[in-house]
Order: sequence, then C-alpha cells, then structure tokens
Amino acid sequence: MTPGHRKGYAQTVVGVIIALGALVMAMPFYFLAIFATHSRTEIFSLPPPIWIGDQFWFNLTALLQKLDYFSSAFLSFYVAVLSSVLTVFVSAMSGYAFVYLDFKFKRALFVFVLSLMMLPPFLGMIPTFIIMDGLHWLDEPRALYIPAAASAFGVFLIRQYAINSISRDIIEAARMDGASEWQIFVGIFFPLMMPALSILGLISFIASWNNFSGALVVLRSSSHFTIPLALRSLLSPVNTEWGVIMVGSFLVTLPLVLIYAVFSKKIISGLTATSLK
Repeated sequence: MTPGHRKGYAQTVVGVIIALGALVMAMPFYFLAIFATHSRTEIFSLPPPIWIGDQFWFNLTALLQKLDYFSSAFLSFYVAVLSSVLTVFVSAMSGYAFVYLDFKFKRALFVFVLSLMMLPPFLGMIPTFIIMDGLHWLDEPRALYIPAAASAFGVFLIRQYAINSISRDIIEAARMDGASEWQIFVGIFFPLMMPALSILGLISFIASWNNFSGALVVLRSSSHFTIPLALRSLLSPVNTEWGVIMVGSFLVTLPLVLIYAVFSKKIISGLTATSLK
C-alpha cells in the first residue's frame, strides 16, 4: 500500500468515526423532536415511535394551558442577555488587567482563577445561596445574572486571546500619547477583542439559558421560574404528561440549536485561537 493510499484510508476511517459520533450525539435531539409529536402512551410503547406523530398541537396547547410559557421564556431570555453582557464586560476588564497591568500577586491571582475552572460548579451552590440570602436577593433574577458575571473561563479566554492577538507595543504607544487606561480599554482593547468577546457572549448566553441547578437554588416562586424550572414543575409522581414536557423541551432547545448551527465555526475558531501563540 502506497503512502497516498494509507493516507486516504486513514482519512476515510477518521471520517466514519466522526460521522458515527455525530449520529450518536444527534440521536437525543432527534427523539426529543419525535416524542414531542406523540402522547405519553405512544412514547412508552414498545417499540417506541421513531417517526413524527400527530399530537404536536395537542401537546403544545396543553403546555400553554399548564404553564405561563412565554413569561418564563422571556425571563430566561432576560437573564441570559444580562448574564452575557456582564460576563463579557467583567471578563474583558479582568483580562486587560492580567495582560497589560502590573500589580502585586498578579501571577498568584491568575493561578487562583485557573484553579476555579477545575472545581465542579455544584460546590458553589451553598455559598451562593448564603450570599444571595444575606443580600436579600433570593427569588429575584439578579441572583442569577450578577454571580454569573464572575466567570473564570471568561477571564482565561480573554487573557489568552489578548496575548495572542494584541501587541503590547500598541498599548504602550497609546500610554505614551497620554491615553488613560480607560480610554485604551474602550478605544483600543475592546474593539480589537470583539471576536473573542462575541464568542464569550454566545457561550455565556447558552450556559445561562440552560441553567437549571443555579435557578433551582435561588428561585422559589413559580411566577419567577425560568424555562428549565417551569418545565420541571410539570413532573408529577404519577401520570406525567411526557409529550407536553417533550414539546416544551423541544421549543427550549430549538433556539440553541439554531444559534450553534449559525455560529459554530466562530465558536470553534474563537476557542482554538486562545491556544495558539
């Protein structure tokens, strides 16, 4: 076998493996869409349905009767947008400081930020609850989007992108021209960092939209439930209408799938750019 044939064979094998992996990853979304069009009895039948049914509109009508769905969706959107904006702004300022400012314990603080990325998110649930309770923010949307602004991943992403993309000479030249740090940050750093900031905003939006455990800890009233909590409220010990839950989950997932389909290349390129120096 010639080197060219071996290379072609290896590429074919890799392509098949990737295709199989993509198929496995897509199966939950496929069955979510299929089950959204079936009744509970049909979903639990053997074999389960593998094609579109005729119960979609019935399930959708039942969903809108059981939940104030659009109110919860708007609240989720509101929290996700504010979380994204605050995360981008705070991470941009932190990344700028770690790259272009000199201060005491700078390296130690960055190591601390990196260590936070290694901790499981659930470890922060109890401290977050205690802090929000002390601030009297429980059962309020700000208990979700303000803590989300402190993103260790966001700081790391912006710092790495800035190191690889913006020369320190540009910042020093602006300082020599008399620009303040705020002027440099707003007029030079922020515009040049837009690709990374856009990626961080998308990632933050998706994470906030899907946030279930954080909302479960700080939200109490059903009128303040975000979409994940509102769908959870449909569960019951007996006779859960899974078709209704599936159609709600499908409507929640659809915007994220569309966002990722449109911006997937930007997300991947933005993440890989941080690892290239």
